[in-house]
Amino acid sequence: MTDNQAADKDLLDQAIKVLNDNQRGDHTVPADGYSHQWLWDSCFTAIGLRHMDIERAKIEILSLLRGQWANGMLPHMIFVDDDEHRRDRNMWRSRLNPYAPDHIATSGITQPPVLAEAIVQIGAKMAAPDRHTWYQTVLPALIAYHSWLYTERDPHGEGLALLVHPWETGLDNTPPWMNELAEHDFSIWIKLATKKPVQVIANFFRRDKRFIMPGQRLSIFEGLALFSVQRRLRRKNYAIDKILSHALFAIEDLSFNCILMRANQHLKDIAASVGRELPVELTKSMAKTEEAMELLWDAYGSKYYSRNFVTHKLIKIDSIATLMPLYSGVVSKERADQLVALLHNSKEFKTDYPVASVPIQSSWFKPHGYWQGPAWLNTNWMIIDGLQRYGFHEEAKTIVKQSLAMTKKSGIYEYFSPLDGSPAGARDFSWTAAMVVDLLQDKRFHSEK
Repeated sequence: MTDNQAADKDLLDQAIKVLNDNQRGDHTVPADGYSHQWLWDSCFTAIGLRHMDIERAKIEILSLLRGQWANGMLPHMIFVDDDEHRRDRNMWRSRLNPYAPDHIATSGITQPPVLAEAIVQIGAKMAAPDRHTWYQTVLPALIAYHSWLYTERDPHGEGLALLVHPWETGLDNTPPWMNELAEHDFSIWIKLATKKPVQVIANFFRRDKRFIMPGQRLSIFEGLALFSVQRRLRRKNYAIDKILSHALFAIEDLSFNCILMRANQHLKDIAASVGRELPVELTKSMAKTEEAMELLWDAYGSKYYSRNFVTHKLIKIDSIATLMPLYSGVVSKERADQLVALLHNSKEFKTDYPVASVPIQSSWFKPHGYWQGPAWLNTNWMIIDGLQRYGFHEEAKTIVKQSLAMTKKSGIYEYFSPLDGSPAGARDFSWTAAMVVDLLQDKRFHSEK
């Protein structure tokens, strides 16, 4: 065994241990200090678990589906049902919405639709008969979720899903959203921000503070603003018609819609493999989404951006979302070439430890600043996948190599400085561990193309 092989085996063993240590019954928590189940965390976790225990990977996904609302919405959080976490459930009060499940407390918003990706990746590890059964089991819930995204989050039928809270992006304090948020009047919150009781509220959803170094989470303003937006949604019972009638903001988020485009292709493939026809309206909506991608293109900057739902103005602030059209698989090869060029530009995304969540020339850039600079293995994984499908194998290989180098150097942390690979956020983080397992174990990441 070579030194590199030994290092890979040691890293794999560490990652598997993290996933085992973070298991809590029928789901895997993101890290120590967490209790609940998160939508896209569990999907990424299941992608890694499939190499270890296919049944556990399936359970991870099925446990998400128990929280699905009657209208098809998949909530971004499912709460633990015990006395210790009563105030978490009361903070959201999903029961206010008639579509929420009766016996399970959830949040009232969703997260990026990576469910189809996880389902397909799990299926890829199965023999054909088992895969067929798996797809038949999960397909109704998957169809319901995608249908909800169009019926409720695409009210104008343009093909782009709108989001009503930054948490729905999964990129909580990503600059495009924080810029929009700052333009709204939160002066009363800002004035109170130095008061200790308000700081407690601001950090309510980040109870891992004792595990996280200062400066690696949301600022007090960001925490208060996101908390305020959540309260507004709750006051409207998470009903989209009420929310949009007096919306604080609604954004057609680039990253979310790119993930949706890829998920739509997976959904079509899943349905075809089991001989199932998708609803006609859903098929039409999915086709519109691919066409609508061009609505987010800025010819002057040669980049895609998120768009304000009300004004239709592009939010021209770069972030990790800038590269996510590669994952979508729907942009032209010419456009993909332009995006890949950003990975080679030292003023954009070229760093020793890619991929930065904000270009290094950006005024927002902070190497350990949560979604305002650090490299994350889940977004790396999606970009790698997109690069490979577009034929950029050398770029994909580099990101695979450096993603693994970060974790070998610094451990299984939540995110890393793209400049020196130093760790930040929570240690022993589940989706980092899961992505490490998949990058080491899936042969497609090591093919000689």
